[in-house]
Amino acid sequence: MRVDLLTREYPPEVYGGAGVHVEYLARELRRLADVRVRCFGAPRDEPGVAAYRAPDGLRTANAALQVLGADLEMAAACQGADLVHSHTWYANFAGHVAKMLYGTPHVVTTHSLEPLRPWKAEQLGGGYTLSSWAERTALAAADAVIAVSAGMARDVLAAYPEIAPERVTVIHNGIDTAEYAPDRADDVLKRHGIDPRRPYVVFVGRITRQKGLVHLLRAARSFDPDAQLVLCAGAPDTPEIAAEVAGLVQGLDREGVFWISEMLPKPEVIQLLTHAAVFVCPSVYEPMGIVNLEAMACETAVVATATGGIPEVVADGETGLLVPIDQGADGEPYDPERFAADLAERVNALLGDPERARRLGEAGRARAVEHFSWSSVAARTAGLYASLRA
Repeated sequence: MRVDLLTREYPPEVYGGAGVHVEYLARELRRLADVRVRCFGAPRDEPGVAAYRAPDGLRTANAALQVLGADLEMAAACQGADLVHSHTWYANFAGHVAKMLYGTPHVVTTHSLEPLRPWKAEQLGGGYTLSSWAERTALAAADAVIAVSAGMARDVLAAYPEIAPERVTVIHNGIDTAEYAPDRADDVLKRHGIDPRRPYVVFVGRITRQKGLVHLLRAARSFDPDAQLVLCAGAPDTPEIAAEVAGLVQGLDREGVFWISEMLPKPEVIQLLTHAAVFVCPSVYEPMGIVNLEAMACETAVVATATGGIPEVVADGETGLLVPIDQGADGEPYDPERFAADLAERVNALLGDPERARRLGEAGRARAVEHFSWSSVAARTAGLYASLRA
């Protein structure tokens, strides 16, 4: 069975959870099927992987239009596939066109939904309307929709009521717990100037409204002054949010703030996660949040927003602490000061009780190992493929 995985992100160009998902799903699915990966960006050397760019005539067009141009070329290459499986709106349109052209079954994995990310209009302008149309069109016609959490499944059915519930299947994201495991060395910390003898709070994520970094920085004003703050944060959506984050970082009246803006290799991120006293995920929208699993696998206690699929990953009081959020239609908290205060309170609770943080971290790794293996994700995904071809 030939399966074409369609995605914007694929190594080495991975920026978020969807790219991580496709990387590991492809690896495991290759044990079960003939897998071809079609992605965006620079040419890849990996066998069975092809990359696509916007046609020359669209190089100066709106970013969303460039995406659709690359999608058309990707769709043309899907001829001969037994099934196409697209990830995020960036590739959904390619899967939809391949389905129309060749009658190929189309599976969509929803890692996020455009209607729930209204701040993207700030990034894409009129392209946001185009991206929303592409997503809705593809999902409505897809043979099956995979949601990466039960929360994501509820969002799909609420945002797109035309989709029958029986076409939506929940298959959680996974984690490679052999790769993501505690690294007790401290060379990476020292290279970045982080004091291994002092506790620190760490954030890993893109600079986007979705990830809630601005709320973390407001909360950080109230963190225990003895704690360091490490921000692995880059790839800002817009110059405006980049400037806002820079201003908040500069305004922090505390020592030991480290902002690492470049994308670090995985082994370095793993070491930074391992030594952290607390990992913080302040997202205002997170269908699941692979990064929480990554921190848990490194035996680090997690403080995360109780939104989307996060409560399905982080067991409150067992593997971390959840922060309640009362959100508006734009995803932002109605009371940002309250949210920041609650975030700070839970971070400080773990900074002040290292033994509790250690227990939560150990329980987090055990949960990651037991419930979120990529081999299980691939097996369930292959089972869904088989049901569509029965």
